Amino acid sequence: METHGGDPLMSGFEDHEDFGFETRAIRAGQPHDSRTGGVVTPISLSTTFAQDAVGKPKFGYEYARTGNPTRHAYETCLASLECAQYGFAFSSGMAAEDSLLRFLQPGDKIILGNDAYGGSFRLIDKIYGQNKISNEAIDLSDPNSLRETWTNETKIVWLETPTNPLLNVVDIQKISDITHELGGLLIVDNTFATPYLQKPITLGADAVVHSATKYLGGHSDVVGGFVATNNEKLVEHLSFTQNAVGAVPSPFDCYLVLRGIKTLAVRMDRHCENAKTVVSMLSEHPKVKQVFYPGIESNKGHEIAVSQMSNFGGMVSFTVSGGLAMAEKVAASTKVFTLAESLGAVESLIEHPGVMTHASVAGSALEVPEDLIRISVGIESIEDLVGDLEQALAI
Repeated sequence: METHGGDPLMSGFEDHEDFGFETRAIRAGQPHDSRTGGVVTPISLSTTFAQDAVGKPKFGYEYARTGNPTRHAYETCLASLECAQYGFAFSSGMAAEDSLLRFLQPGDKIILGNDAYGGSFRLIDKIYGQNKISNEAIDLSDPNSLRETWTNETKIVWLETPTNPLLNVVDIQKISDITHELGGLLIVDNTFATPYLQKPITLGADAVVHSATKYLGGHSDVVGGFVATNNEKLVEHLSFTQNAVGAVPSPFDCYLVLRGIKTLAVRMDRHCENAKTVVSMLSEHPKVKQVFYPGIESNKGHEIAVSQMSNFGGMVSFTVSGGLAMAEKVAASTKVFTLAESLGAVESLIEHPGVMTHASVAGSALEVPEDLIRISVGIESIEDLVGDLEQALAI
């Protein structure tokens, strides 16, 4: 397993790719400190590092923006979990996306799904649109729609699966095959699924991007982003851009995400278990019009989810009778679910996407239904979560 950097002070777990997911989450890139025997990766706060001679850093590190031992441990670990040779940590999910998109040139085109995170669309459309990089949002649940939309200028397909906020599932392997046949790169946002449930690189993705703020950190206490890849051109681009732009996480932020990753598997199991029970209740509630969740057999994309995911995740969306007013009322009436943006942490969150996280896509092809509610199902007692939603829907 390669990453851009190395830490000779921490050794002893060289063949970590041969171990299981949970073992790698705890050990990959973070063996015992050879100086002290410490079992936890140290937080290296130094901004600069001693050199043996001019231009010859003592341990491979020279300046903290360029490389840091704590960040290297984090990058090595998460790259391993994503089945990638290279990992790059950034200060936020948007910084990670921005770094990837800097690969494009004026005149290039991006194809993205017509159900995507509002912040990603804002970056692609408003920021990169100013740089004469065009975009087109299409229904990627039909892989053949790529052929109909493709032009000579198309360079990147930007894919979320499951999507945010409608939880649509897209066939990564088919999209990858067509994208590569047509000469493009496939980027997959794996934030909702995490590498525990889905591994896009094994299905043909050229790079995987994460908002590490969400399930990877898992505790609503750190903002971060990540890119994993095996594509040599992207490796060269990301290595340069990460250092040149400098949107890197602090050592403490790296430590927090690395700490969160250690419990990712057990947390995701509980998220999935709780979400399944919540979906069952919502599906039978008279005030709920439709539930969006990959685990529902009648939902479009369920069979694809079964084939490319090991479970269906902790994100659930649903529409309610009574339109916008009812949706806002329900979202504001919960007591255990906290009304807040973001997702993927131990505590359950509820939001109205059209007014909150997806307000930036209003009037576009990505506009979401006004009666839609999105919930991030946490790991609290399931009886409390179900009861809370029931009382909110009864108001």
